[in-house]
Amino acid sequence: MTKLEELDKRSREVFRHIVDSYVETGEPVGSKSLSGRLDMSLSPATIRSIMADLEANGLLYAPHTSAGRLPTEAGLRLFVHGILEIGDLAPQEQKEIDQLCKSTGKNRADLLEDATKALCGLSRCAGIVLAPKSESILKHVEFVNLSPGRVLVILITEDGLVENRIIEVPQGIPPSNLIEAGNYLNSRLAGKTLHEAKTKILGELEENRSQLNLLSADVVEKGLAIWAGKGTATSLIVRGQSNLLQDVRHVDELNRIRTLFDALDTQEELVELLDAAIAAQGVQIFIGSENDLFSLSGCSLIVSPYSADQGRVVGAIGVIGPARLNYSRIIPMVDYTAKLISKTIG
Repeated sequence: MTKLEELDKRSREVFRHIVDSYVETGEPVGSKSLSGRLDMSLSPATIRSIMADLEANGLLYAPHTSAGRLPTEAGLRLFVHGILEIGDLAPQEQKEIDQLCKSTGKNRADLLEDATKALCGLSRCAGIVLAPKSESILKHVEFVNLSPGRVLVILITEDGLVENRIIEVPQGIPPSNLIEAGNYLNSRLAGKTLHEAKTKILGELEENRSQLNLLSADVVEKGLAIWAGKGTATSLIVRGQSNLLQDVRHVDELNRIRTLFDALDTQEELVELLDAAIAAQGVQIFIGSENDLFSLSGCSLIVSPYSADQGRVVGAIGVIGPARLNYSRIIPMVDYTAKLISKTIG
């Protein structure tokens, strides 16, 4: 793929204006239109020659015969990572985020929910946030009998998060065993994260099962397994998916967005992508087929990690939108929101 340093000044200028026009209108732009927008004096013929070179290098394409040009995904990536000038967050947008994310009287779950809604509303994209459940300090657990062979596990954290899971247990298990299992866990999990509690308690059960009735021990193990097993390490919030439909113009685009919705419903691919973003520094940008999740929909993801105490990265927040996002506006928006969350919970 063409590198930024391989483009001369004229090529960069033409390419930048084509991308700017694409972000603004979503429509192809031709040489005559460009000649009136450029900061330098170039004839339409010269512009056409430059556009042909950019197309040959995989940065532009013509959606229709004799049409203007649009940037390719590779072109957008080159633009975002090399040419884009990031602006400052507008004061009014900063004020709105501050107001929506006020921490007074909120637990961490509410704060993250409001931050996602703020990004969703201001960017007109889908807002996402990944929060680690295992980072929450546990407060209380309870087992409630639902029906023969089924028990509801209720988990409460110090920051007010309440979540439920259903586990399968031997039919006819006495209520006393559920109470014993709950008491056993509550006496050992206070002040610990789920991961810490699981490691401690399972170790104890291996060493000395005589402390618990066999049925109670079985309930404890199953209760811990369903919370700390695969797929429960993180909590994913996605808001504003309907915003992704606003830019749809054709049936094939609608079908691509529906494919993305299906992927978002399963969440696994998105969680993996956000986990990768957490491991990186600063704002991360994924455009189109750069990631399998967006290969069919042609969407983009802008995401930034946020931290808790002592700068320890614990989650990520960002937006999903069409490839023609206003990157210069939304990148600082995501960055500011992530830093605000870090400051608030840290």
